[in-house]
Amino acid sequence: MKNTRTLRTPGGLSVRLDVRAFTVVVLLLAAALAASVVLIGTGDFPIPAGDVLRTLLGGGNPGQEFIVTELRLPRVLVGLLVGASLGLGGALFQSISRNPLGSPDVLGLGQGSTAGALVVIVLFSGSATQVALGALAGGLATGLAIHLLAWKRGVHGYRLVLVGIGVCAVATAVDGYLLTKADLVDAARAVVWMTGSLNGRDWDQVWPLLALCAVLVPLVLGQGRGLRMTEMGDDVAYALGVRVERVRLLLMVSAVLLTAGATAAAGPVGFVALTAPQLARRLTRSPGPNLVASMAMGATLLIVADWASQRVFGADQLPVGVVTGVLGGLYLLWLLVTERRAGRI
Repeated sequence: MKNTRTLRTPGGLSVRLDVRAFTVVVLLLAAALAASVVLIGTGDFPIPAGDVLRTLLGGGNPGQEFIVTELRLPRVLVGLLVGASLGLGGALFQSISRNPLGSPDVLGLGQGSTAGALVVIVLFSGSATQVALGALAGGLATGLAIHLLAWKRGVHGYRLVLVGIGVCAVATAVDGYLLTKADLVDAARAVVWMTGSLNGRDWDQVWPLLALCAVLVPLVLGQGRGLRMTEMGDDVAYALGVRVERVRLLLMVSAVLLTAGATAAAGPVGFVALTAPQLARRLTRSPGPNLVASMAMGATLLIVADWASQRVFGADQLPVGVVTGVLGGLYLLWLLVTERRAGRI
């Protein structure tokens, strides 16, 4: 059975559809939505899934409406947006670097965003909004530094990863130094932020991240063909009419913005950007960056991890960043063992 089908529109256009990839995306989206409904109903005041759906459609009682729409729905939406942003950002970096380790976690973008947030917390005792802006600025500055240091007649995969590892080490050292300079209250606040958490997230975090995704996601998906061509090599991409450096720079900036925006909204949630694109590719068995599948996988992973943190450890007892860090670390070890057995490292 063929895995792709050609669809013809009334206007005469032909569209190739990867049936397996499309099915995987639909199933992941269904899983993310189902987990979101369950997560909204989870907490000190449990609400059955049917009542959650009824409340979301405007049929709940006043108490349920307050709990669902004001307390829990924003948290879930932030989780979905953060997971999708990290999944897409990770897919872009791995495709650009042509390396499964080329993710924001390894390249140090999360640590750079953390440094920006810590500067605001430790030196200025800034508000939550100022901390988010500091994290965004730190991520952008780190991305710019990586690009400039890795540039040599273009940005190439292994050089990008190696430079990113060095920048990550520097940013981690800066984070440690800032923590030693903080007083007890600011240090405790910084450590809580650094774990990566969806606790206490409200509509103030939803709207900026939603606006960022509304701009960047269509822009990135519109460059999907050029990204697929660059995976075959710069010479092939040039021969096919792709402006390689322009496409690469545009997508790198988009990936940095997505990662920094997600970190600003929820803190440095570890390893989602690393694991989501690779799990998506293994499920779809499709070549190319699998951008949409990576977004759906990232959103599903983060929501399921947040639900697990509440069900296993109790509401608000374990930040979601700890769960994703443990699971992602185990996945990274498995990936390294697999690559070593295959003789690729």
